[in-house]
Amino acid sequence: MLFTSLEFILFILGVFVLYYIVPKRFQWKLLLIANVFFYACAGIGGMVFMGVTIVTSYAATVCMDRLQKKADNCIQSQKGIWTKEERKAYKKQVKKRKRNILLDCLFINIGILAILKYTNFAIANINGIAAAFTGNGVLAYTDFVLPLGISFYTFQTMGYVIDVYRGKAEAERNIFKMALFVSFFPQLIQGPISRFGELKETLYKEHNFVFKNVLFGVERILWGYFKKLVIADRILVAVNTIIGQPSEYYGFYVFLGMIFYAVELYADFTGGIDITIGIAQVLGINLTENFERPYFSKSIAEYWRRWHITMGAWFRDYIYYPMSASVPVMKLSTFTRKHFGEAVGRRLPVYLVMFTVWFATGIWHGASWNFIVWGLLNCTVILISQECRPLYEKFHAKFPKLKDKCGYKCFQIIRTILLMSVLRLLDCYRNVPMTFCMFSTMFTRFNIGSVLGGGLLTLGITVYDYAVVGLGVMLLFMVSMLQRKGSVRERLYEKSVVVQYFAVLFLLVAIIIFGAYGIGYDANQFIYNQF
Repeated sequence: MLFTSLEFILFILGVFVLYYIVPKRFQWKLLLIANVFFYACAGIGGMVFMGVTIVTSYAATVCMDRLQKKADNCIQSQKGIWTKEERKAYKKQVKKRKRNILLDCLFINIGILAILKYTNFAIANINGIAAAFTGNGVLAYTDFVLPLGISFYTFQTMGYVIDVYRGKAEAERNIFKMALFVSFFPQLIQGPISRFGELKETLYKEHNFVFKNVLFGVERILWGYFKKLVIADRILVAVNTIIGQPSEYYGFYVFLGMIFYAVELYADFTGGIDITIGIAQVLGINLTENFERPYFSKSIAEYWRRWHITMGAWFRDYIYYPMSASVPVMKLSTFTRKHFGEAVGRRLPVYLVMFTVWFATGIWHGASWNFIVWGLLNCTVILISQECRPLYEKFHAKFPKLKDKCGYKCFQIIRTILLMSVLRLLDCYRNVPMTFCMFSTMFTRFNIGSVLGGGLLTLGITVYDYAVVGLGVMLLFMVSMLQRKGSVRERLYEKSVVVQYFAVLFLLVAIIIFGAYGIGYDANQFIYNQF
């Protein structure tokens, strides 16, 4: 059931109505039933894997919580009896038992994700190596079907399990509430990746009908559909044409394609997140924001602090920080400082951890080498930027007023957008050699004359389509500029009722008239559904 399908719209309308009709104590139970129905529409088989995640995570967190409480009581009862060494040894023993439970849970659930998502990737690489020596592959490919949203719900649930282990979250004792947290249907497809401690505050709470929440949620939903249907799906045709025919569309077409894809990806992904957060807001549930105007970033490091924020935070908190403070990395730091000097010793462990994190980020996006290379190139650019920081500081010290100039800020923003767009060519062509080949044609086969001389109209979209996309992008830019001074919806709410309803009506009419639809009024799937 696609977010952009008529069936989904009817589904959420039904959920909205029932949610405020049923007794408030049944609201979270209604959401759980809605989750089961939504997921069942995607395939009954996928529910088995989610069920395993729910049961194993519930058992692990409850066991760890009981162990910790029992340990705390034991330590309290032995106060003044145990020596400091005995207390320390007991705590170490308890921590080891909790760690074993945690590792078992991670092994099962990350293992499920790895087997379903990466088995064929591993087989393809093994067969490629075997073919280089024998001329034939040695392993048959599997036909696993990837369950809907498995990357998102696995990461969200494992984050919760780790938080319980660390003592940052208390274990949920109601398995059905635990199931609701794992399966909350709006965020299954593309996030955001929520933290249990934050989401539970509103997910299980009884909610009254609040007009402001409903209005803000509907506005956010319509804004998301506007981005998706009016902008992303309309420009998608041109992107697919350029990518699908590399022998015909090269040179300046590649540059045009990567800019079009930057627009499409932003409108598609942020549009989906807007719909997700809007649905939750209508229900009175708060989800974490996932974007903060990323195309206003002045560096790639800043861009990744603004783009897919919850994913970046997950990798930072559950991989980067633990690895940085791990015993092997600390030993490596000591060893390299001793044998290779302070400069190398300070950098090498950090580089190793960052490359590991970005490798994981890349392969999380997809089981193919283009995503891995994409992740590692992002890491490389960030590290080069860090190494060049002394040069930047000297430059800004020599020209102190330059960084406050609007023109220089625009240069930094455009530079970041272009760098990210170039890296995303790996996402477009999905083939590493092909990507580098097509990138090189922007400099070796420059055909801007033929592109602007009529080539734009061979990409499958018309002048009307370009006009609609152009106006849509201008509206996106204007709203982003306004958001720098605070919430646009809050300012609309301060206006008259006429203005508020006009804004809702404008978006609704724009979606109906200018939206790009397929057969049966079903639009394209969201890009991040594949992850």
